[in-house]
Amino acid sequence: MHPLAKTPLHDWHVDQGARMVDFAGWSMPVQYRSIVDEHLATRRAAGVFDISHMGRLRFDGPGSAALLDRVLTRRVSDLAPGCIRYSLVTDDQGGILDDVLVYHLQTPSDRLYHLMVVNASNRQKIVRWLETHLATADDVQMQDRTEQTAMISVQGPAAVQIVTALVSAKVSDLGYYRGVVTEQFGRPCTVSRTGYTGEDGFELIVRAEDAPGVWQNMFRASRGTGIMAAGLGARDTLRLEAGMPLYGHELSERIDPYQASLGFAVNLKDRSFPGRDALVRIKNEPQTLVRVGLELEGRRVARQHDRVLRDGQAVGQITSGTFSPMLRKPIAMAYVQPSVSDLEAPLTVDIRGRSHEARVVPLPFYKRPTGQ
Repeated sequence: MHPLAKTPLHDWHVDQGARMVDFAGWSMPVQYRSIVDEHLATRRAAGVFDISHMGRLRFDGPGSAALLDRVLTRRVSDLAPGCIRYSLVTDDQGGILDDVLVYHLQTPSDRLYHLMVVNASNRQKIVRWLETHLATADDVQMQDRTEQTAMISVQGPAAVQIVTALVSAKVSDLGYYRGVVTEQFGRPCTVSRTGYTGEDGFELIVRAEDAPGVWQNMFRASRGTGIMAAGLGARDTLRLEAGMPLYGHELSERIDPYQASLGFAVNLKDRSFPGRDALVRIKNEPQTLVRVGLELEGRRVARQHDRVLRDGQAVGQITSGTFSPMLRKPIAMAYVQPSVSDLEAPLTVDIRGRSHEARVVPLPFYKRPTGQ
């Protein structure tokens, strides 16, 4: 049995009394104090997350844009420097192998390269999958930079203030899904206006040896803001309130992009990529299941694999569930038959043998206030 991988911030988490868990082969903090406190701090001020377990793959060479354009569902060839795009990796049947972010970045010396951020649980799978395509791309070099770098996420209303004090770039002018290669107190740092919480925020990529200093500077620069370190538990409840899918729950190789309401991340016209022909067919066929949001009565939380019922008949299955700290009620996402996906449709969820009333509601469950 292999020992768990450790992020460059592992010792800090342990020193702070974080509850550490095995997540995709990494020793990661699930919480420090309480998940609810960390969740609310992110919504009201700022949460800072160690997300160094996410895979970071760098692509150099004149053919990198063309290669990525051939392997992803979203067009990459027109991605301008400084831009970031959400995309999917699909198999030949149109099933989702992973959801990824693709960056097109430019160094201060004007060197261009692409970066792909992949889910930790899928990193090795995606690397192997990409290697088969790289075999015929002599003008592209791929480096797995996961272990040589760290990734830190700062999310919440105070994120702009905090990151402005940390880096040389004027991040307040950085648009959503934009990134820049800059410096943090003289050390190289990539900053992107991205996140997985439904809040405004940034994700920073730094060298592994610089990560502890950047992390400490984050807290020094944010005194008085209400910032709080947050673990995987709060990251999950935040993304669920924001209606964001999670691989292994709402996304898998058995689910296609249209079922997952991710059709916006598929560009079919004048393109060729694995699964493209299957997705053309799937797009024009009636869906067997669709992703919906559910609100439940009472306080019991539905969990993955709990059955969704209509008039006592199974019509779907829960994929994720939690008690929403902001809405103060249980929420869940599920895949259900299209005939019961109408808003306000009355359903029940079987939670450990007991039926609980539920209704279909729009996603996301929570949106940050306008102007925040």
